[in-house]
Parts: sequence; structure tokens; C-alpha cells
Amino acid sequence: MSDIEAGDTSVAEPLDLVRLSLDEIVFVKLRGDRELKGRLHAYDSHCNLVLGDVEETIYVVEEDENEEETVKVCTTYNSYFRATKEAPNVLLYNRR
Repeated sequence: MSDIEAGDTSVAEPLDLVRLSLDEIVFVKLRGDRELKGRLHAYDSHCNLVLGDVEETIYVVEEDENEEETVKVCTTYNSYFRATKEAPNVLLYNRR
């Protein structure tokens, strides 16, 4: 986990951006057309994340015989979600 010094809002390393997002609503984009939106509770140096009140969205693109694409959206809600290094290429955005 991360140590937070009182009032320290400087950004010296990339993980400082994650530290500043603790207890904020964040948007996480995963490979496989998956997205997570939830409150960031904890993280580590490998960028494993613990999120609460998570909304997970999965986009499924289907192509019919006329080569027209249809996008289906599946949304689920979880109390807690743990995103780990088994899901590489994670992007983290702070939505304020």
C-alpha cells in the first residue's frame, strides 16, 4: 500500500498520480473491451488495485452476415473488485 504524507500533492513519479486518486472515483480501462468505474481504496507498486462500489462494463462487438457490426453492452455492479497484474495494460483515469 502507499504512505500518504499530510498535504503532499506533488507528482514526482507516475504512481504519485495513483496516490493522489485514493478515495476518489476512478475509471480503469482493461484489455478485452472491459471498463471499471469505482472508488480507489488501495494499490501497490505493481499497480494492483482495490476498488469499491464498482461498475463493470463489457463491450461485445458482433458482426452479422452482412458485415454490419452490433455493439452489445453488459454492465454489472460489485461491492469490491481487485484488479491485478494478471490484467496488464491497465489505464487509470481520475474522473472529477
